[in-house]
Amino acid sequence: MALSNAAIVEHLQQLLSADQVNTDPVELQRSSVDNFRKLQNIFDVHTMREPLAVVYVRSTDDVSRVLAFADEHGVNVVARTGGTATEGGLESGAEQSIVVDGSQMNAIVKIDAYNMQATAQCGVPLQLLEDEVRKVGLTTGHSPQSKPIASMGGLVATRSIGQFSTLYGGIEDMVVGCEAVFPGGGVSRIKNVPRRAAGPDIRHIVIGNEGALCYITEVTVKLFPHLPENHVFLGWTLKQMTTGFEALREVMVAGFKPSVARLYDFEDGQLHFSHFAKPDECILLFMAEGNAGITKATAEGIAELVAKYPECVPVDPKFIREWFDDLVWGPDKVTREDERIRTTRNVNRTTEISADWSSINQIYEAVIPRIRAEIKGITLLGGHSSHSYINGTNMYFNYFYDLIDCEPEEENDKYYFPIIDIICEETLRFGGSIVHHHGIGKARAKWVREEYGSSFPMLQTLKDAFDPHGVMNMGTIIPTN
Repeated sequence: MALSNAAIVEHLQQLLSADQVNTDPVELQRSSVDNFRKLQNIFDVHTMREPLAVVYVRSTDDVSRVLAFADEHGVNVVARTGGTATEGGLESGAEQSIVVDGSQMNAIVKIDAYNMQATAQCGVPLQLLEDEVRKVGLTTGHSPQSKPIASMGGLVATRSIGQFSTLYGGIEDMVVGCEAVFPGGGVSRIKNVPRRAAGPDIRHIVIGNEGALCYITEVTVKLFPHLPENHVFLGWTLKQMTTGFEALREVMVAGFKPSVARLYDFEDGQLHFSHFAKPDECILLFMAEGNAGITKATAEGIAELVAKYPECVPVDPKFIREWFDDLVWGPDKVTREDERIRTTRNVNRTTEISADWSSINQIYEAVIPRIRAEIKGITLLGGHSSHSYINGTNMYFNYFYDLIDCEPEEENDKYYFPIIDIICEETLRFGGSIVHHHGIGKARAKWVREEYGSSFPMLQTLKDAFDPHGVMNMGTIIPTN
């Protein structure tokens, strides 16, 4: 027999303590959405299903007991740490849902400078960990725009990537080991070793699971030397995105590892570079860092390659440094952006995909005109590539639109979903991936079968095996219908 809502809350209070179970109506409303439906919090209009409670766990044992209880009684668990998700992964996918918040599990367990790794609980903000390791001359190498407000557990759960990924890799390249709790309360620890060949790499069951398989409680990540005195910035203006993609490809194929490698189209570029770039100019930029000799060789090699393209005109490196210094999004920028949206009713969204070098420009050229033609109210539409590999790159589509004949709670259905559909359709048509690093959440879950194709049964088998009662973040990654 299922428990009533009141009984679930009462059991949780007995299981932990009353102060760890928050049922305040304002907090429940705020916790009913993430940045996928950010307008509902900005305009204080709440239409989504609310969780029964926000449960603040303080230890792995707390998580274990809560997940065992939830699994026994069919209560849906939404895992949360920093709360910066962008794709609906923090929405309640069932009538009886609880948010299990790990933000109070915020201890840095160990900074091991000799073995170049750091261990932190899931609720440790990335910025805090980065600040601490820099005190001993090191860096995590991970720097998403959300660095000041994102936490370690969520970054691993969503398969995050940072702005320096071309050198350091994504979070999946940084995770050494981790601890996670599975439905039923079982705790699994994956030990910290540099590599092993003892079967499949089970870290990847945890990394990117988006709370749909388990709850991440602790992670160990690699560290790297931090040598900001060696940073070198390079930039060029150019007329065609195709030229920029070719230059990016040459840099990657040649084996250079800049920490930042970006290509902006003219419209997206005007948001950042209008003080030196003309309205019809794209921007190609790089940053090299690390050992002084390697950095010098990297910058010189990239400059030599780009010089092969007469279309690329060098710009003063100080402009690229200025852009770089203002790149991250802290609470102050979030507050200002929320106020801008509230005042102007002009909304900014991004959607990121990836593809090989043969397809990325085709996807870009297919998506942009379709959005312009099919979506009303567009005030800015552009894109940039910000994470490159030897075999391809990503594309961020960046778009602004005015809410026309539309209430804030209707925004997703009238604007965001139709735009996502266009991007996913065209990306899949050319063989790309519909999500590069934000996670699939609930926003893009309808496309998961087409994304995976004949390998989808492997994903479904993981879900069935690790979450047989379906209590972990229902509707995230795998849709409910």
